[in-house]
Amino acid sequence: MDNLKSKTIHLRFADASDAEFIYSLRINDSLNQHISKVSGSAETQKEWLQEYKKRELLNEEFYFIIEKNEGNCEVGTVRIYGLTNDKRFCWGSWILNEHKTKSAAIGSACLVYKFAFEDKQFKSSYFQVDKKNVGVISFHLKTGAKIVSEDDINFNFIFEYEDYIELKNKYYKYLEA
Repeated sequence: MDNLKSKTIHLRFADASDAEFIYSLRINDSLNQHISKVSGSAETQKEWLQEYKKRELLNEEFYFIIEKNEGNCEVGTVRIYGLTNDKRFCWGSWILNEHKTKSAAIGSACLVYKFAFEDKQFKSSYFQVDKKNVGVISFHLKTGAKIVSEDDINFNFIFEYEDYIELKNKYYKYLEA
């Protein structure tokens, strides 16, 4: 996992000890407007993480904590899930708090794609973004993701391996650790 490092942030796998931090992000009203609502408590989150670690060992799902390189301060989360037999993955649970670096969004997105496309050999990504989440929609379009369909609530995106190569070349300065 040493390779999941950008200029200002890095990713590490989440574990049960991260439950309080993750729960605090998910219940923060300024951060959770466009993600699925959480119920329960930090203890419930810890139990979920313990079950998740089993899925991680089976290469079924990957949950990351985003940390600043300087001081290892936790600034967010991101998750890869919904893996398919035809080598596609979904990603989400992407939350960055007020301590994030200026380049944490592009850095963490690039690192998610690096892990999925380079380390795990996936061919494409699919994900949904709430139509009200204008900033994130704009971000994904700028990085090369394409809207392929929509429903009343969400836009459905795809992001192919070739898009990752273009993204990596365009934003390489953020990836240099």
